[in-house]
Amino acid sequence: MSLSRRRFLEGTGQVALFLAVAGPMARFAGLDGLIGPAAAQSTDEAKLMAPAASPLPAKELGSPTAPVTIVEYASLTCSHCATFHSASFPALKAKYIDTGKVRFIFREFPFDPVSTAAFMLARCMPEDKYFAMVSSLFGTQKSWAFSSNPAQGLLTVAKQAGMSEADFEKCLSDKELAEKVQASAQYGNKELGVNSTPTFFINGKKLSGALTPEDLDKEIAPLLQGK
Repeated sequence: MSLSRRRFLEGTGQVALFLAVAGPMARFAGLDGLIGPAAAQSTDEAKLMAPAASPLPAKELGSPTAPVTIVEYASLTCSHCATFHSASFPALKAKYIDTGKVRFIFREFPFDPVSTAAFMLARCMPEDKYFAMVSSLFGTQKSWAFSSNPAQGLLTVAKQAGMSEADFEKCLSDKELAEKVQASAQYGNKELGVNSTPTFFINGKKLSGALTPEDLDKEIAPLLQGK
């Protein structure tokens, strides 16, 4: 019997493989973000961009010298994060990221062991396939995150992305990787006050909720005046 059946899931839906490292993350469960943006707050720019904020290599798109930097904290089992990435992110990428106006940094904030596992799979993909895998996981979220057998659903997505079952099991057996994925969320919660997803920092301004393209325009346009 494969790891995905034998160890990955229990009948309760908990990922048995990660129980040893899931405890510190239990307080994040159920913090799926608001549909609309919450009140904005400013944050400490030094803490936001500190090396400790990203225990794994940073995942980002766009020019590193762009005048606007957006940091997103998301969970792959967050339905509002999936909505943002399907309804708003394509416009953000085309209008601002691809044109050199926005540097976009994506950080993992898993709610639960299943989300941790999904992020691990994205991290185990080749470097240039990370964002494609994240997009695929958001796009297929209903087929694995909320199913009776998330392991099988994740394996299906992984295979479609070119990952073998052996590599799938090897990836999900990497406890150090699991801990580092979760460390991103622990830092975001403790140091930056992230307690729901998606949460965005736009040039340090904190906004929570699934921002629409109009919300993004409202926040970004003033920052580009004179640029």
